[in-house]
Amino acid sequence: MVMFNKWLKPYLPRSLFGRAFMILAVPIVLIQVVVGVVFVERLFQDVTRQMTQSTSLDLKHLIGLLEDGQDTTKAARDLQITLRPAPDADLTAPDRLKDSLDFSGRYVIETLHDEIPQARVVDLASPKSAVSLIALVNDTPYEFTLPRQRVSAANPHQLLVAMVAAAIFLTALAAAFLRNQISPVRRLARAADAFGKGQSLPLYPRGASEVRAATNAFLSMRARIERQIEQRTLMLSGVSHDLRTPLTRLKLSLSLLDSEDEEIALMARDLDEMEDILNEFLAFAKGDSEEQDEMVSPLALAEQVIANAGRSGRDIPLKLEGAEDAAEPVKMRRPAVQRAIANLLSNAAKYGDRSELTLYTGAGFVEFVVEDNGPGIHPDQRETAVKPFARLDAARNQDKGSGVGLGLAIAADIARSHGGSLNLGDSETLGGLKAAFRLPR
Repeated sequence: MVMFNKWLKPYLPRSLFGRAFMILAVPIVLIQVVVGVVFVERLFQDVTRQMTQSTSLDLKHLIGLLEDGQDTTKAARDLQITLRPAPDADLTAPDRLKDSLDFSGRYVIETLHDEIPQARVVDLASPKSAVSLIALVNDTPYEFTLPRQRVSAANPHQLLVAMVAAAIFLTALAAAFLRNQISPVRRLARAADAFGKGQSLPLYPRGASEVRAATNAFLSMRARIERQIEQRTLMLSGVSHDLRTPLTRLKLSLSLLDSEDEEIALMARDLDEMEDILNEFLAFAKGDSEEQDEMVSPLALAEQVIANAGRSGRDIPLKLEGAEDAAEPVKMRRPAVQRAIANLLSNAAKYGDRSELTLYTGAGFVEFVVEDNGPGIHPDQRETAVKPFARLDAARNQDKGSGVGLGLAIAADIARSHGGSLNLGDSETLGGLKAAFRLPR
């Protein structure tokens, strides 16, 4: 059974609609085949034999009159059978069917040969839908011609056509009903996919009770997650804003003191670091849920990020790779993506002396790759590195500044909200960390 399932699985439809339709259609087809074989084969076989046997009695009556030398004109007219001598008839010619699908014709020919010993050739291929029988009577060939309707049911294929037409109609009707039942599941899938990308599509419980229950469960889950996100945002924003006021007072107080004092300079640097940490908190709390999608050129965005870094004194080269046009607009939330790339570049500058940005454009995706010559991140720690507040200072240069561990987390969160990903690896060119920020096109 397991082997059978493995063999069958590649041929099964992947969608719920396809599988449900197959479950519906396969029995209908099998029923049609069974009915066609059993009913048509048996019923039309019996009907054809009975009708042919009845007609054979009339033919044998005429043959008997011919053998006795009696006049057959009146009898042939009464029986609606045309009778004429056929001295040129080929008695060795094969029997002929009307066409290859003339199933009842096979029984007609078989029955006529069984019932009439004098029969030599049966021809059912007449263009006038007639039966032509060549019989040898008193060493003289005679041709008997009669309507086909005398030996088989008229148009027996009509039943098959009607059955097939009814099956197609009922299958189409069932498919339309099935599609209507599947549509709420598709809407639920679209809403779930959009929610994973930071969008909230309108969704209402519809369809069968099980689908309604699943939709209600999803709506409840979405509402809980949105409340948690809102609470997290409010908490982090509130804490960050509340801390900014005393931090500003401290900076003002330090500015009034002797700026050449080494201790005061260290305190000022600590305050700057605290301000950077607060900015990371605010960026992480803000997210990108309130930003609107727009069509943005990846090349223009990359050049803007490089220009912003240049104003900060960082010279970062930009490389272009890929077969697609890097300037072709892509749907994204520009401020969020720009913030994510800037975070990756800032992270690279913090832990390395050199960094570069490469823009890859491929079929269905665009990727911003930031590489540096720093110590990198061990493969076992890369999954932890993209989590909020992750601290990997043991594997990174602590003298470059520690931060709060939100830079990679912010970039990963923005990538996921766009339906993309952030993948960490080793830089083959610079030897440090390689951060690939991928977005779908």
